[in-house]
Amino acid sequence: MIVDGRVLREDFVPSEVVHRHDEVNLLSESLEPLLYDRRADPAFLFGPTGVGKTCIARYTLARLREQEPSVGVAYVNCWQEYTRFRVLYSILEDVGHTFDIHRSTPKDELFGRLGETDDRPIVAILDEVDQLEETAALYDLYRLGHVSLVLIANREEELFAGLDDRVRSRLRAGTRVRFDRYGTDELEAILAERADNALEPGTVSDGQLRTIADAASGDARVGLGILRSAARRATQQNHDSITDDVLADAIPDARTAIRRKTVEGLIEHQRVLYDVIAETGEIEPGELYETYERRVDNPKTKRTLRNYLTKMVHYDLIEAVGKRRGRTYRPVGDAVVEHDQA
Repeated sequence: MIVDGRVLREDFVPSEVVHRHDEVNLLSESLEPLLYDRRADPAFLFGPTGVGKTCIARYTLARLREQEPSVGVAYVNCWQEYTRFRVLYSILEDVGHTFDIHRSTPKDELFGRLGETDDRPIVAILDEVDQLEETAALYDLYRLGHVSLVLIANREEELFAGLDDRVRSRLRAGTRVRFDRYGTDELEAILAERADNALEPGTVSDGQLRTIADAASGDARVGLGILRSAARRATQQNHDSITDDVLADAIPDARTAIRRKTVEGLIEHQRVLYDVIAETGEIEPGELYETYERRVDNPKTKRTLRNYLTKMVHYDLIEAVGKRRGRTYRPVGDAVVEHDQA
């Protein structure tokens, strides 16, 4: 039933994109100076989760490299690589310059090593850039004349609020590429194309794709997760195609699997916050911060914690109920607790 499972992965980059041509064109235009041996201004991709920001960045850079193979491309997921060292190391690794570098190597030496790669232009894609704990990495990269930046985040105001003045002033004049949620018709077309390339003919009906698109509410990540889960379930149950019963079971299961994967990817302090919210069911900020501070050795500032909470809201792990003084936080769906990670 599943011919090529890679196509149903959220990180798969298709050979052609559907319903994002304007965004591709705008990003391509911003990167065009690289074709003439010039540095491109920073490009920002803003939008909610599951709208294709990462896919479009990788797709557009792949097309650019077809025209100019000398351009190096480095991808950094700042959700995992959130320190200055990790960002610089990840970029050096992607461009093949990590020989004899160790975890004990000074950060300034990493920066110097990256400066030595100026024999060709590099585009650094920093995904989830609002997760960076050390925004000095952005200042480092901006100082390197051969490095162009593509920065991906959910919201512009939240990203710039977390930057120091010297970084903010240098990045203000970049290109903004904004992504809206997919409409149901758009997401159905995306799922249909993926299904054509990933599944045997007749595996899923148009009506079922419509049901998946409706359930995903504009989030391609969720839509692909449902389709992937349904195809696997149908295979395990020896069906020739996805049945409506299998699909009905796959919808909540896919959401749970995505939520679990996202929770497992949280950094230490985010995970503590999530666990406190999951354990209490609903909690107000003051009590949440106090409980968090008792559980960690080196607590983050309240501003950083608010950023963490905002990020978890964007990823549908928690929801904020009410405004300001009366606000509380509670988990979305079934909370992912520690024993679920085994």
